[in-house]
Amino acid sequence: MKRFLIGVYLALFSVVSAYGQFGKLKGVLDKAEKAQKTVQELEIDEEDEIALGKAISDKICAKFGVQQDVDSTRYVTLVGSVLVEQSSRSKLPFQFIILDSNMVNAFAAPGGFIHITRGALAAMKNEAELAGVLGHEISHVTEKHSIKIIQQGKIIQLGKGQTLRNSPALLSQAADRGTDVILQGFGQPQELEADRVGMRVAFKAGYDPNGLIAFLETLKIQNKDSSTRAGLFASHPATQERIEKLNAQISSEKLFSQAAVTLPDRFKQFIKYELKAPTEAEAAVAGAKGLAGSEGKKDKDKEGKEGEQKKSRFSLSKLKNPLGAGEEQKSAEVTGSGAGRAVGKETASAEDANKPKNPNRVATPVSKDDVKKFKETGKLQ
Repeated sequence: MKRFLIGVYLALFSVVSAYGQFGKLKGVLDKAEKAQKTVQELEIDEEDEIALGKAISDKICAKFGVQQDVDSTRYVTLVGSVLVEQSSRSKLPFQFIILDSNMVNAFAAPGGFIHITRGALAAMKNEAELAGVLGHEISHVTEKHSIKIIQQGKIIQLGKGQTLRNSPALLSQAADRGTDVILQGFGQPQELEADRVGMRVAFKAGYDPNGLIAFLETLKIQNKDSSTRAGLFASHPATQERIEKLNAQISSEKLFSQAAVTLPDRFKQFIKYELKAPTEAEAAVAGAKGLAGSEGKKDKDKEGKEGEQKKSRFSLSKLKNPLGAGEEQKSAEVTGSGAGRAVGKETASAEDANKPKNPNRVATPVSKDDVKKFKETGKLQ
């Protein structure tokens, strides 16, 4: 009898144990199924990415206005097209837009919509610098930085068979959030990755990889008087740190070539903008998102309360007072790295300040033959 009871006990123990293991296994499977469902709901295919990017680009163009300059836009598009050919997403239909703003800035929207301000172009000295900056922004797209943030944040949830492009309400919601992400800026990992990948792309295309470094040097000079690193600028990789990492990359990856070009003359042929202090309206657009690193106390307090990781834009916008932006509205002198252009001390006339911005993109289609000829004349890859 005693042995029988022991046998029954062992049998019951085995059943209970098995049931417990089954329960645990079921829990794991349920979680896996839920995770898989979530991934499927947040999946954004390339067509949706392009639709989202266009919607975000529309908002950016409306905020800043578009420089209606066919020749300069075509030139920037040709430089960008050369870089795209060397990128990991060469088939994506990239578009390049010059924003009508004296702010020094650049933005990359999903799907290949690259925006660079007139002020940023005015702060450059040659085509290699332009290639370095465009390469950085192109890399934000190829690495899907904004898409990943939207996915991870579960901003949108698509039902079975549902897409952004056939769901106007969801597209609008995603575009609003995506615009905020891009204007507020990416975090350190994304910015440093864009630096690394962008430099490789520029070098593969035949440009001097020091182009991005030279531009960062210019920005470092602009921020040399900054005694504090507060607000958005606090989370941005220090400009000197980025320069050092890029120099180390050139050495470790042996990005050396006597054939690497800078093309200052061709750059000056097409880019004739002068550095000027942004108007109050221009500064207000950027300042609303803290792009200049001079956001108000309210924004800083809000960031502190939320306890979230502070993010930042590419160095183009991380200056304490970039080219006169922000509350101080001062002009500055761009020096170092061969730069010698002065920032305009004059402010825009009342007529210019009140003139409505044109949000329409400039159509500058370029063919494969155009890009080929452009590469040949510049001795690019």
